[in-house]
Amino acid sequence: MKHKIIKVFMVIGLILPQLFAQGFKSDVSKKGTTAAPFLSIGQSARAIGMGSAFVGVANDLSSIYWNPAGLTKTKGVNVMFDHTMWIADIKYNFLAASYNMGDFGTVGFSYTGSDIGEMPVTTISQPEGTGEMFSATQAAFSLAYAIQLTENFSIGFNPKFIYESIWRMDATAFAIDLGVQYVTPFDHAVLAMSISNFGTSMKMLGNSNLVLHDLDPENSGNNGNIPAYLETNEWALPLNFRVGIAYDPVFNETHKLTVAVDAMHPSDNYESVNVGAEYSYTDFIFIRGGFKSLFLQESEETFSVGFGLKQQLMGNVALRLDYSYQDFGRFSDIQKFSLAISF
Repeated sequence: MKHKIIKVFMVIGLILPQLFAQGFKSDVSKKGTTAAPFLSIGQSARAIGMGSAFVGVANDLSSIYWNPAGLTKTKGVNVMFDHTMWIADIKYNFLAASYNMGDFGTVGFSYTGSDIGEMPVTTISQPEGTGEMFSATQAAFSLAYAIQLTENFSIGFNPKFIYESIWRMDATAFAIDLGVQYVTPFDHAVLAMSISNFGTSMKMLGNSNLVLHDLDPENSGNNGNIPAYLETNEWALPLNFRVGIAYDPVFNETHKLTVAVDAMHPSDNYESVNVGAEYSYTDFIFIRGGFKSLFLQESEETFSVGFGLKQQLMGNVALRLDYSYQDFGRFSDIQKFSLAISF
């Protein structure tokens, strides 16, 4: 039965890229045409340090974001906190937890939220500010499940709720991430794919849509304060299809080297490739590097580097600290810090 299920998903993996290509292949990049762009900001300093080539590598709690099938490789209870120092002084926080139930699979929870801060309300008549303040909020909550169907094949699902608001308007959406991983017989190379943010559209609604309108501004004497409602459009989520492979050319008790390549097919940009590598010494010190958005013209994202430390505290309790630096061209460089505990 499990082998039949695997064959079904392999067929799906071959068909879906063709369907998506027909659905949003275009001569234009479609940049800025999706809602909730924060969903495309990668989580985990480890993954970013590897150039975001992580769909095949995914084997820790950040798998919830990159490829939920990777959750099956986590053991026991895991908790992770990730902090992103984004451009324009915007900050993002990612909190996740998981529990491996053995043969019954692995469950996980994640929260992603923004920290933008307050800004003054300005208008055409009051460019210096009205005295009011407003803020914007971006958040996503997910509940993931992954299971090992065979010794070498795993699959994961990550349904989520997405929320955005700005001043007196907000929007919501539901989406799901799907992912699979297959450990090939070729020196244990991992072949994987994932689909992120497949869901409903978002539409901003709220009191800010209510305005007073003059139907005939050229003539006087008419009612120039007729209540009206500004119509807003629906925008799709940033759908993304990833396929990748991870391989360990060096693997022993002292040294381990992992190399990875991911191909990206997003709905709001052209296709691109991410490459990365991670070297570890005695599973204690980790050094990483990679390149993101290869073959993508006019991309501001280029190289990234990072390092990490892992320490066994007592018994089966392990503490992991990771840092990454990502070059972002004309914008501020991106820094990420991750802290993870497993027991």
